[in-house]
Amino acid sequence: MLKDIIHHYDRLAPERDYYRLKNLYYYELLFKEYRYFVPKGKSVLEVGCSTGDLLDALAPKVGVGIDVSPATIKIAAAKYPQYQFFSGTIQDFKSEEKFDYIILSGLLGELEDIQQFFKDLKQFCHSHTRIIIEYYSVVWQYFLKLGEMSHAKIPQRIQNWVAYHDVCNFFTLTGYEPIKTERSILFPKKVLALSYILNRFVAKMPIFNALTLNHFVIARPIFNDVKDYDVTVLVPCRNEKGNIEQAVTRLPDFGRSVEIIFVEGGSSDGTYEEVERVIKAYPGKDIKLFRQTGKGKGDAVRVGFGQAQGEVLMILDADLTVAPEDMPKFYEAIRDRRGEFINGCRLVYPMEKEAMRFLNLLANKFFGVFFSWLLGQRFKDTLCGTKVLFKSHYNEIVANRSYFGDFDPFGDFDLIFGAVKLNLKVIELPIRYKERLYGTTNIQRFRQGFILLQMCAFAMKKIKFR
Repeated sequence: MLKDIIHHYDRLAPERDYYRLKNLYYYELLFKEYRYFVPKGKSVLEVGCSTGDLLDALAPKVGVGIDVSPATIKIAAAKYPQYQFFSGTIQDFKSEEKFDYIILSGLLGELEDIQQFFKDLKQFCHSHTRIIIEYYSVVWQYFLKLGEMSHAKIPQRIQNWVAYHDVCNFFTLTGYEPIKTERSILFPKKVLALSYILNRFVAKMPIFNALTLNHFVIARPIFNDVKDYDVTVLVPCRNEKGNIEQAVTRLPDFGRSVEIIFVEGGSSDGTYEEVERVIKAYPGKDIKLFRQTGKGKGDAVRVGFGQAQGEVLMILDADLTVAPEDMPKFYEAIRDRRGEFINGCRLVYPMEKEAMRFLNLLANKFFGVFFSWLLGQRFKDTLCGTKVLFKSHYNEIVANRSYFGDFDPFGDFDLIFGAVKLNLKVIELPIRYKERLYGTTNIQRFRQGFILLQMCAFAMKKIKFR
């Protein structure tokens, strides 16, 4: 079977560029999807790389392509000498490199043993590797065959028509975990404005989304490499004088070490002076204090995380409506690789009666449902202030912040959107939401609710209808 596939694609190698130019609009859409998933400057391995056009479109720092067709690889090496190309299967490939991204574009349909392939692939993964799998929907099976018969597309040797649940089953068998799915391209030919409307808007809507041609699954490998980390707990505080000492004394010891950073935001009740007092009162604890020059929690988060020394970054709101005693649960979830972005969820357990006003509760539930659809990952409570991630991932969010811009006064959505854009595994951790015991809320629900609606529209443009 492998010999037949090699012969088939060796024979078609000289025609690859012809078919690509013939379907240029389709490939432009497809490559745009991949560029959204894969940041520039990463190490990328593409298995089934053909003549290397997709690999080059991703602008990798290290680019490696593998294909079973020697004739195809010869063309790829001539076109893109800055990358490395190898002829053979994944079993033939030898390298000490661990790649940030591994691309499998249309490959699963032509593999004789998918399970063994995923086993062999794992040696080229590190704990933060992302595998991007793209395959044709079975709905398009006969349309694609018709396209081949009419010489509208390159003939392929597809033998496996896999679906999402098939892919997930192979993951379970071989030690991978799906993170999110995407579906795109409803109309692969360019027909004036019709193609634009169908592919950018209609294809993203329920029902129509299931009819798209290209289905993506983004996954991560599962490794049992649990270890302890240094932790930074950031406490943004404005007019929270009565909560400062409790934030320190109620926070348990966990991880290898705990650094506590207070970022004070122009209080009128002596919060800054209270933090100074607490630092002196607890010399055995690693406590730091910064005063933000900007406004809002989002600015405080950027200031605090910019100064953080820990490998794991946490946010603990100074109102203590999320109990400091719960922070070890968040640490265990990220340490044990249950997720890479741990988001608190206040909407599972019963709340204390004054913890959240009724209209705020309704708004939280609405935004949870909306953002789950928008982001392609489940979010029951987007507005819980407690969020945990690795510092290395936060630094990547900062490096790629230009995609979204400086748009978020709260800090929650800057992190959420950034985490989703980086394909991080999101897990929600249910907590019991407490009533505030000191001070009053800084939330102005109607004004900030309007800002949230604006951010929804912004995110629809940058994420869903990109």
